[in-house]
Amino acid sequence: MIEDLRPLAVVTGASSGIGYELARLAAEDGYDLIIAADDPSIVEAKAGLEQHGGRIDALQVDLSTTEGVDDLVEMIGDRQVDALLANAGRGLGHGFLDQDWAQARRVIDTNITGTVYLIQQIARDMRERDRGKILITGSIAGLMPGSFQAIYNGTKAFLDSFAWALRNELKDTNVTVSCLMPGPTDTEFFERADMLDTKVGADPRKADPADVALTGWRAMQKGDGDVVAGFKNKLQAAMAAVTPQSVLAEQHRKMAEPGSGER
Repeated sequence: MIEDLRPLAVVTGASSGIGYELARLAAEDGYDLIIAADDPSIVEAKAGLEQHGGRIDALQVDLSTTEGVDDLVEMIGDRQVDALLANAGRGLGHGFLDQDWAQARRVIDTNITGTVYLIQQIARDMRERDRGKILITGSIAGLMPGSFQAIYNGTKAFLDSFAWALRNELKDTNVTVSCLMPGPTDTEFFERADMLDTKVGADPRKADPADVALTGWRAMQKGDGDVVAGFKNKLQAAMAAVTPQSVLAEQHRKMAEPGSGER
């Protein structure tokens, strides 16, 4: 059957924002989809993606847990995954000592633990078949100390580094690993992270998630190692490489400190 010849893409965090746009690009490019998110709106996302044809399976699941990742792997079953777009992530604003530990732990478990566990489950099969593409959504936030976003920036620093390490481990195979590194993007992230009163959260000039997703999709298809979305973010990433960490931390404080958006 023709549909059996369609490649399969798995996209996490696909209920909205960058993840939804990545899923849309995959569907438009002829992929069947398995999409997952912890938000009930994943059902609406599925309906929106079905207009592009192909098979769309959706799962509402908590990918911060081993059980949640196992549920997603079970849905995949014995189907071969041609592209894994590991985009699920959470943020959390305010000072670290003022954060609820359960919420902070969930950021770590979603952004790091669940993400790398899922990658290991899927990438092992890709290596066995010697074919596959992986796109990890990191962030330029991983390039700087995240004052008032310490946990989030730390998790993105991990992902940025992890992506390059895994890419190197797979360099003698036909499995590619790419890291998408966006800057502030116009999604629900800042509302969910309780950061609407910050300078970065209130900034109306955030990137369009569709543009960010397209940058990442093209990088994955070419097999690029990493890509920073947006010219301004490219400059910021370059400056971060030569700026003292103490200066970067103070700069981040001015963007993310609660109430900074009202000054």
